[in-house]
Amino acid sequence: MGRLHGVGIIGAGDISASYLRWSRLFGNFEIRAIASRTPASAQARGREFETEALSIDALLARDDITAVVNLTPPASHFSVSRDIVSANKHVYSEKPFVPSLDEGRQLLALAQARGLTVASAPDTFLGGAHQAVRQTVDAGMIGAISGGTCQFMNAGMEHRHPNPAFFFAEGGGPVLDIAPYYVTALVNLLGPVRQVAAFGTKGAQTRLVSAPGPNHGRRLPVDVNTTVHGVLEFHSGPVVSIMVSWDVPAHGHPNHIELYGSRASLYIPDPDFFGGQAVITGDDGSTRALSPNDHPFGPDNEFINQPQQRANYRGAGLADMLAALETGREPRCNATLALHVIDILTGLNQAAAERRVVTMTTSCSRPDSLTAQEARTLLARTS
Repeated sequence: MGRLHGVGIIGAGDISASYLRWSRLFGNFEIRAIASRTPASAQARGREFETEALSIDALLARDDITAVVNLTPPASHFSVSRDIVSANKHVYSEKPFVPSLDEGRQLLALAQARGLTVASAPDTFLGGAHQAVRQTVDAGMIGAISGGTCQFMNAGMEHRHPNPAFFFAEGGGPVLDIAPYYVTALVNLLGPVRQVAAFGTKGAQTRLVSAPGPNHGRRLPVDVNTTVHGVLEFHSGPVVSIMVSWDVPAHGHPNHIELYGSRASLYIPDPDFFGGQAVITGDDGSTRALSPNDHPFGPDNEFINQPQQRANYRGAGLADMLAALETGREPRCNATLALHVIDILTGLNQAAAERRVVTMTTSCSRPDSLTAQEARTLLARTS
């Protein structure tokens, strides 16, 4: 195990609990402080996880914090990440990386000028199930991939989140909120996208908040498309359709992602999580579950308000970024990948708004796969 990095968190919303809870799995960093634009939120979260609560300025001034996790609302991602880099600290951002391509380019230029690393969620593609799929694709087991589908649908964030207004404001919508998981998983498997096309619509002009909390019963304006159907053309050849929607109360699509090869098809579990069951189906009708073998980011480890257990290793991408700093390699959740994903996502929104095909202006390499042995080096020693 190399250096133990001190990490700070800016943003004390719901996702901060996952980072604070599961960070203890990893051996190369510890979270030393949390801050928020709402000090009371940081103080409450700090008490919950026995972590020091500071002002943002005080956190950024700490000499024992070398990297900061940006968990602020998406509209603030660029400005907060810029402030972190300006304080000479590495950045790991929650998704979406930034709201716009121009902001992403500005942030990368600033970080490179200061010799700092920027990386971004999602890191769920590092999970055992998704790495088993990656191994299957890389081995050519399904043959030449011609296409695929991916879809996420539910009735909307106003039924699930206590403060859902930002989901329906500019910079929100399912493309920037949910599609990062799906698009990053696809780029991990198939490589960069050449161009996209899309259509979109609003299911309603306002949304009524039914989730418990201070906004229950409030009616929110909707400024973004809440359903988008798109098509991604990859440089490697496949054409994959994508649907993301907050306007669907129920549906009958069991598989989140499917890829179609010349010899077999792959059914891939929810890329919002690290685990799940991937399945390969042959042209003879045979079906076989893919085993993640002994990958440590595969076993279910969470049971919180869910009907079943799930695998949650939030912080894996951060641990990998910090390990990469020690060796000089590129993090798997690197900024070039994140910027290309933003190019794709904003391209989908632009294509839907302008009803035309949009060509990507960025590219990236597929991130390195993460073997079980490599993943184990990121974990804390238990004895």
